[in-house]
Amino acid sequence: MNAPVSIDGMSNGSGEYLREHLVVIGNGMAGCRAVEEILSRNADRYTITIFGAEPRVNYDRIMLSPVLAGEKSFEEIIINDQSWYDDNDIELVSGDKVIAIKREAKEIVSESGRVTSYDRLLIATGSDPFIIPVSGHDLPGVITFRDLDDVDKMLTAAGKGGHAVVIGGGLLGLEAAHGLHLQGMNVTVLHLMPTLMERQLDEAAGFLLKSELEQRGQTILTGADTAEILGDVHVTGVKLKDGTEIAADLVVMAVGIRPAAALAKNADLEVERGIVVDDHMITSDPAIMAVGECVQHRGAVYGLVAPLWEMCRALADQATENPSGYAGSVTSTKLKVSGINVFSAGDFSGGENCEDIVMRDASRGIYKRVVVKENKLIGAVLYGDTADGSWYFDLLKTQEDISDIREALIFGQAFASGDALGDPDSAVAALSDNAEICGCNGVSKGQVVACINAGAGDLDAVRASCKASASCGSCTGLVESLLAITLGDEYGGARAITPMCKCTSFTHEDIRRNILDKELKSIPQVMQELHWTTPDGCASCRPALNYYLLCAWPGEHEEDPQSRFVNERMHANIQKDGTYSVVPRMWGGVTTPDELRAIADAADKYKARLVKVTGGQRLDLFGIKKEDLPSIWADLNAAGMVSGHAYGKSLRTVKTCVGSEWCRFGTQDSTGLGIKTERMTWGSWMPHKFKIAVSGCPRNCAEATIKDFGIICVDSGYELMVGGNGGIKLRGTDFLCKVETEEEALEYCAAFIQLYREEARYLDRTAPWIERVGLEYVKTRIVEDDDGRLKLAQRFLHAQSILQKDPWEERAAGKDAHLHKHIAEIRPFAVVEAG
Repeated sequence: MNAPVSIDGMSNGSGEYLREHLVVIGNGMAGCRAVEEILSRNADRYTITIFGAEPRVNYDRIMLSPVLAGEKSFEEIIINDQSWYDDNDIELVSGDKVIAIKREAKEIVSESGRVTSYDRLLIATGSDPFIIPVSGHDLPGVITFRDLDDVDKMLTAAGKGGHAVVIGGGLLGLEAAHGLHLQGMNVTVLHLMPTLMERQLDEAAGFLLKSELEQRGQTILTGADTAEILGDVHVTGVKLKDGTEIAADLVVMAVGIRPAAALAKNADLEVERGIVVDDHMITSDPAIMAVGECVQHRGAVYGLVAPLWEMCRALADQATENPSGYAGSVTSTKLKVSGINVFSAGDFSGGENCEDIVMRDASRGIYKRVVVKENKLIGAVLYGDTADGSWYFDLLKTQEDISDIREALIFGQAFASGDALGDPDSAVAALSDNAEICGCNGVSKGQVVACINAGAGDLDAVRASCKASASCGSCTGLVESLLAITLGDEYGGARAITPMCKCTSFTHEDIRRNILDKELKSIPQVMQELHWTTPDGCASCRPALNYYLLCAWPGEHEEDPQSRFVNERMHANIQKDGTYSVVPRMWGGVTTPDELRAIADAADKYKARLVKVTGGQRLDLFGIKKEDLPSIWADLNAAGMVSGHAYGKSLRTVKTCVGSEWCRFGTQDSTGLGIKTERMTWGSWMPHKFKIAVSGCPRNCAEATIKDFGIICVDSGYELMVGGNGGIKLRGTDFLCKVETEEEALEYCAAFIQLYREEARYLDRTAPWIERVGLEYVKTRIVEDDDGRLKLAQRFLHAQSILQKDPWEERAAGKDAHLHKHIAEIRPFAVVEAG
């Protein structure tokens, strides 16, 4: 039975108000701030009643995280205590949610049955948490993080210990994770996107944040797509779409918010994403205003505090007959995420005509990036050091021309306004002898100068003697300045080297050395530690870095599929018409009737438009649709065939002749050795494509003398050849050595491949690599150093034990299924002529 209905608001008993009655729905930060703004302009303008769904006074929701972390009490985050309501003659109706607005009668109805009339109504209902509609989302132990009641539930759960899973790696989710971790729970954060706080941070800053949180003991899983929440009577865990299961005694949903506009929509106010308001915060009903996270203004909704305050000021101006208008907000975010300072503002997505200026300081955990377009600042991301955030934000809002300070912009306001631009060397000269130049190796200015005076006349000599600039290289510019200052005209200038790409001053060799020395295992880690000058790298460096990490740390590196070329991502070669070719592996060029029947059946089933014999003794099926790739791979797998890697920077083929078993000129079992070689080497990733051939006699029918590694069988053993190329630039192989047994041939082959994998530059074939390092160097490492050769071969076989997997089998089982979805065909509507 409904509670008795009461009508209130008649302040003088005659049915009329002495002042207009302003009713506010929402006792949160936006609603109460709007009231404060109105009172500051005209305290006698309205009789005010505020309804709040929570049974408490207005408090700072932003400070819920410190309450969860145990750093603050509820009393310390109260914004307006009861005395504020009393002193301003405001009636607070707390713990009584408004459930209906009767616009014609100008009344609202609350859950208790209370009916209150209004002259002006202000809706400030805020936002609702978004709940992922997965199985188990309504289990006990699954909660959101929006109010004090949620905090109390989390604290109760944390008191029992155990595992907490936070779904959502935005600000709110990370704050929840931080608080629960401090309360003693084992915390795992699941984030759908690859970058934490992707709306506020770019990839580089997100990587630093993830690394710091992991160092503090949290488990962070990005790219984690929740499939279901497990449990019968209470949550017990979370299952991801890749099958991973994570134990959980508590699950916090923090995946996002959306405007709480249901009340307004039910009242037939104009609602799109939020309650639609004009520049004066008036809704489609002139008597009803709205403000805060529940509104939509000029198509935008806001979830940050600063725009809300600007809205409140505009609302108060019109509510007191002095309209000013709200034109929208340029937003910035300056936050302390779990004690870590981050700042972002504007557009940092980059694009045409945009220029990135980046500074990284790995030792201090600092990353700064500003985006410039047409000599104006359009975006900024700061991590670790946010002191200049307000200055950047002001430049962004005023759109001031930054041409004059362009070179110093990234170093902040103090530096940009100083004299450093006039003569950079003068700033270095002014440093004291005790000033640190190289933080990695603890080398001071005085030590560098002494080193130069002792005869180190160039950068490499300084690096060799006192180690300055020999590690991460970020102080290279300072060392070169000291060389110029100390040597004067005798200094020959900066060393002439070819960096890997425009994003770095390091060579390929420098980068590979640092990856090993610093144990770097992901692309963002490399870019931060080695002070990349772009936020995310480029099309040249990202594939190279992905390969260098794979080679250095097999099984430990963080694979980045987006940094591979499209053919490697798709595990098939894309053709000019958008279809793909599929090449199953044929060991040593040998096949069987069953395999041929499976290939023929697949060609018919998937409508291959061409079946072609390749130069590598295999069959290539052309015209396969992207969405059919997993299915054709599954069919070929069922016949025992694996990927031929015809698309990859990897071992392609091992070509053979029939050898001694069938050929009257054959000296050894070249086919058998070729099969053994291919089974050892298939699936290995290389700097570039790699081809092998085994010829059964010096007649060389398998063309071993134009392959990356060739074996020519002779009566007394096996002649090993390296560095051949049969492509655009024809190059015959160099003779490496002769061995007596198949086992030796396989060992030398593995060692040579590993030397090439570890030391060649990405996209170098073996031919240019050998021409650069010299055949004698290769012989020294492979032929003359028995122990070194064995270790190289062992490292190759170790990598193969981890990486030698059939990608077709993984894709056929459902891995990365999104890559093979059919792209919808969009056609224009038919034109119908008027009759």
